Amino acid sequence: MAKITLGGTPVETTGNLPKVGVKAPDFILTVSDLSTQKLADFEGTKVVLNIFPSVDTGTCATSVRSFNKEAAEMENTRVLCISRDLPFAQARFCGAEGIDNVMMLSDFKTGQFGKDYGLEFANGPFEGLHSRCVIVLDENGIVKYTEQVQEVADEPNYKASLYALLDE
Repeated sequence: MAKITLGGTPVETTGNLPKVGVKAPDFILTVSDLSTQKLADFEGTKVVLNIFPSVDTGTCATSVRSFNKEAAEMENTRVLCISRDLPFAQARFCGAEGIDNVMMLSDFKTGQFGKDYGLEFANGPFEGLHSRCVIVLDENGIVKYTEQVQEVADEPNYKASLYALLDE
């Protein structure tokens, strides 16, 4: 379990992020039109998984905006923004913000993504939601970089995750 803080209060996750160098677990997540996407659908493309509790919070919204601007401009790269928000809320946020360079994916049906990636909150007020993480995958789905943000209210290290996209 990862030990992080939420507003300075210690909380734990259900496990640990996948290790750098391993194949990322596949997933099935829901898109705003209620279709599904699997990790395998992105084979041959570099992938940034921007994971957070809810797009309805300031820091989560900022991370979506930042990755929409920065990483989405990189060649052969997809940014997947993942939370347990309903797909309709994700779509509403993107529409209101003019976000169109990232793909919003929801783990609302089962929460299995959060469990498989070891990033679901195990306790505290956000129990069952996803903790703030960034995971970067190469074109073969191999983990190149991970970050478990230690204080949930803090933003991830965008530069480090983007640098990992260049590291081949």
